[in-house]
Amino acid sequence: MKLRLITFFAFSCLVLVASHSRFAVAQEFPKDQTITIIVGFVAGGASDTSTRMIARELANNLGQSVVVENKPGAGSMLASQYVANAKADGTVLLLGSVGPMAVIPHLMKLSFDPLRDLAPITMGVSFANVLVVPASLNITTLAEFVALAKKSPGKMAYASTGIGSSAHLAGELFGQRAGIDLVHVPYKGGSAAMIDLIGARIEAYYSTPSSAAAHIQSKKLTALATTGLTRSEGLASLPTIAESGYPGFNATNWYAYVAPAKTPTAILDRWNTEFVKVLKTPSVRDALLAMGLIPDPMTRQGLADYMAKESATWKAVIQERNIKIE
Repeated sequence: MKLRLITFFAFSCLVLVASHSRFAVAQEFPKDQTITIIVGFVAGGASDTSTRMIARELANNLGQSVVVENKPGAGSMLASQYVANAKADGTVLLLGSVGPMAVIPHLMKLSFDPLRDLAPITMGVSFANVLVVPASLNITTLAEFVALAKKSPGKMAYASTGIGSSAHLAGELFGQRAGIDLVHVPYKGGSAAMIDLIGARIEAYYSTPSSAAAHIQSKKLTALATTGLTRSEGLASLPTIAESGYPGFNATNWYAYVAPAKTPTAILDRWNTEFVKVLKTPSVRDALLAMGLIPDPMTRQGLADYMAKESATWKAVIQERNIKIE
């Protein structure tokens, strides 16, 4: 009898602890509050468009307001620092990307460490950029682009969405591999870069596929190659830089969701569940793929490992290529 009473008491304690834990998680998650996802680029680009789509689906699933706020500047570092310093209660999240998370920290001294001060939630999407040029250049292949650049060293310019962005690194890396000298022109966002490219005020842009697609179809721009190791979905007829005479060339882009580092683990885990659910929703997945973006949901640890690997990779490239912020 005594043993049964002890067993019953122990079981009751476990039930109470479990119930308390579930209640604590429910209390911790910012229910009935507005959720803000900070994007470090101007509105209209792939980062902004995909995040707004995901935010709408999150809002529907959660039954609460999820808004996107653009804070462009300094290669998205302004947005990253803003979120790193934000209240760690799960109400402010960041769309992190390769530049601020894995590149810029190796180019300049920062007042914070993105990998230390921002906690991973999940990867959002990944994709290769596409090298596009104005149709007025009258070239159709990567070889012709290289030949034209070699005729005018230091005079042709290529755009990116900021110092340390994947487009910037792709341009620097290709310049080294191809032996060409192009001027880097950083923009705050893809829309402004695209306007100048179509107007032939710059000669090249390592654009996101979604931003370039309509202009390629209208023949205002000519696509020369993509920057990943394998051909991009939706641009399957277009060769990669790697298969165009530069084996092993790889400079892909990615957008991941992160939060302030001190955000409670229970909240981070809940956000992982919610984002992964959205990214696996067929309608969202199809829409992202149509934009040339590959949904890539993963565990929080998986994202942490991926970002650490990317940081190490680009650190080596920056040192090897002697890339500096001027």
